[in-house]
Amino acid sequence: MHKYTLTFRSILAVGFIFICTAVGWFILGGALTHRSMDRSGSLMYEVQATWGPQLRQAHPIAWYESPANASGRSSVSPSMSRVQVDLQYEPKRKGLFWYRTYQVQFAANYEISNPTPIAQTVYVAFSLPSADASYNNFTFELEGAGVDEPILREGTITQAVVIPPQSTVPLQVSYHARGLNHWEYDLNGASRVQNFQLAMQTDFESINFPGGTASPTDRSAIATGGWDLIWDYPDVIGAQSIGMDMPKVLNPGPIASRISFFAPVSLLFFFAVLLIFGAVTGINLHPMNYFFLAAGCFAFQLLFAYTVDLMPIHLCFFLSAAVSLLLVCGYLHAVGGRALTRIALPAQFAYMVLFSYSFFFDGLSGLTIAIGAVLTLAVLMRATAKMDWSTVFVARKRGDSGLSVGSGE
Repeated sequence: MHKYTLTFRSILAVGFIFICTAVGWFILGGALTHRSMDRSGSLMYEVQATWGPQLRQAHPIAWYESPANASGRSSVSPSMSRVQVDLQYEPKRKGLFWYRTYQVQFAANYEISNPTPIAQTVYVAFSLPSADASYNNFTFELEGAGVDEPILREGTITQAVVIPPQSTVPLQVSYHARGLNHWEYDLNGASRVQNFQLAMQTDFESINFPGGTASPTDRSAIATGGWDLIWDYPDVIGAQSIGMDMPKVLNPGPIASRISFFAPVSLLFFFAVLLIFGAVTGINLHPMNYFFLAAGCFAFQLLFAYTVDLMPIHLCFFLSAAVSLLLVCGYLHAVGGRALTRIALPAQFAYMVLFSYSFFFDGLSGLTIAIGAVLTLAVLMRATAKMDWSTVFVARKRGDSGLSVGSGE
């Protein structure tokens, strides 16, 4: 078995191999980013065209002609609102992206009032969430409107009804639609909301309310998964809108590119462990050994990048990680036996596999880097505490046995 002595020149060679591998990862990450973003715009348009856009349902408005008012009309807010919304999350995949699509079943009962002491012709307007969406089983029933059909113009349905003095008429609206990303009920146009209640049921557990929207006044988990949410406004001025973001999904393209961009950090930790433990145990590797190790680590991201659009993302990840572990640890076992494998296997699993898997969770990658760096520092400090560093890079005399790459010498 060949012998190899650790020198400062060999460390520089390992550093050069690391830099070249990092450049390769950056190129791979850039290619993945371009591959993903190049089609994201067109794919988003296709999803919106075939499924539907994000939906924003506005609170209905009503008014009657009033010459005494400067605008010529007086606004009337619904005296009672009971809204029921059922959201069903059904993400769709296009290329390397998952799109947060959903179905919504909307049903609402309103009471439109005439607050004056005389009969009034009240005009009721109900705006559809989007002019680009399709609505199945749509109903708009304003009691007392007679035979006059409602008018649909620019996405808004308008109908007139004569309401007796100090009376109300019911309005019922329902439809089934499909949307994208989030659903919202807009109350910002209502200066005052009275006797309002919106009940929402979701079939997903991960709920998030968009910025600028109100949290529910009551919530309860559903045993089968999901939530029952209620917004109850007895009498509110300046009420916030109500909304729901669809759960986030793991997009293969962005995750694969981020893993590639941050892979050099993992390789740096891995090489540092091998170099330090090599100096401590005397099991040193030639720079060419580090070249093949870098190639084995690079195979992980390369396989993941080009199989992630063919298989489920978790299956693809663990398959690529297994191939890389077999390449690296099998090679090190052939080079230095079990002693090297016992060091390299946990190090590669921690730095390459677990660190890469942290990108599946938002906000954990930075924390994982910090924890990995601190733990690595602690282990290396403990292992080298009694080491005489002045002798590590001292050149051996010719004929000296040197340091072995294997455990059996």
